[in-house]
Amino acid sequence: MPRWRIPLRAPVALAAAGVLLAGCANPSTGSAEDDPAEPVTLKFWHGWSAPGEVEAINDSIARFEKLHPNIEVRATGNVSDATTNQALRAGGDEAPDVVSSFTTNNVGQYCDSGMWVDLDPFMRKTGLDKEKVFPRSLLDYTSHQGNQCALPLLADAFGMYYNKDAFEEAGISRPPRTMSELVAAAKKLTVRSGDSYKRVGFMPNFRLYQNSPDRLFAQWGPAYFDEEGHARLAEEPATYDFFETARKLRDAQGGYDALERFRTSFGDEMSNQNAFLTGKLAMHLDGEWRGLMLEEAGAGFDWGVAPLPVPDDRPETYGRGFLTGTVVGIAHSSKHQNAAWELVRFLTADTDQVVAFANAIHNVPSTYAALKSPELDADPAFRTFLGIARNKYSRALPPSTNGGMYIVQLQDFAYSQEAGEVPDLRKGLRRLDELIDADTLQSQN
Repeated sequence: MPRWRIPLRAPVALAAAGVLLAGCANPSTGSAEDDPAEPVTLKFWHGWSAPGEVEAINDSIARFEKLHPNIEVRATGNVSDATTNQALRAGGDEAPDVVSSFTTNNVGQYCDSGMWVDLDPFMRKTGLDKEKVFPRSLLDYTSHQGNQCALPLLADAFGMYYNKDAFEEAGISRPPRTMSELVAAAKKLTVRSGDSYKRVGFMPNFRLYQNSPDRLFAQWGPAYFDEEGHARLAEEPATYDFFETARKLRDAQGGYDALERFRTSFGDEMSNQNAFLTGKLAMHLDGEWRGLMLEEAGAGFDWGVAPLPVPDDRPETYGRGFLTGTVVGIAHSSKHQNAAWELVRFLTADTDQVVAFANAIHNVPSTYAALKSPELDADPAFRTFLGIARNKYSRALPPSTNGGMYIVQLQDFAYSQEAGEVPDLRKGLRRLDELIDADTLQSQN
């Protein structure tokens, strides 16, 4: 069976998570007085559901139980954030001890609410130096305002898939490395058929598959918030360059309306009618899991992977990309937090385990040692994403107390902007900042 996981998109489960976490009543201080050497049963809730994924996580648990024969782990899969949060609020014997989430955007809420305990005391007690184990970009999305309430459990990196046959046909010798090169290549690779298309070079429209605006925007390394936590997209020069680049991409390939009509003809992202797989896209923003899917679908063309292009004035950042991933933590209500930490530490920091799990579900490993391991899948496409994950300029979304609602608001704004419904970009961005700040303030009350 296929072994991949597509990360949840920003709108999914955010509203429910925010409601459930808001107003958390007296969360546990996580005193962790239990003896991890005593016999205990831990409840571990996670979101994996595909047969190959479940097999991989169960194999991981079996390896842990072999090392810790006194700890039994009862895993429950296919659990949403909303379900987990309801259980954590209710507490009691049925609540999980160890929890995971595909939605990194919610980490700020998990940390601020106290629903997930601060892991720094456990790391200090057991000698785990997080700065030496985990890349800084991954630590950034598993903590909030100094509270390390989660750790990364594999990562997703985004790059650019490209059709080598189409490149050869168009006389293009290598993937574009700057945004101006991307615009030129996209225009050259686009093939019109009357009023429609046979192929688009690069679809810029934000409703396509993984094209949420934050993915491509990461190539600019923007600062979403200032030091006080206020939204600053209207003050960020990169914001204007990003939207201007998206406009140039649309104009070079026929304009928003024509591209949007073509986009609505695409098949489902997860099916054999995926637009890149069927040759309707010559270049495509996507994650590391897509390579395995292309291989299993038997793509009828030669394809490759490269980092996404970067702004023309930042060529030294080429190789960067957008990062996200699974996070794991310990429930505030757990009575077995020291034992739970042993499981969290094994899943996230044991090099052999991280490598085995990464190979099994074709995700990017989340520790320095695992990223360098010779035991990792040697597939060249996969290793391109390892390079993106290691790149010092790669970025994840900053955590916020309003979860990922600010990304939903950015998406809504981007949909209107690309459709020509925002006549004054600066004014529109100022209004967007106001909306984000208002929502953040509401989530804190």
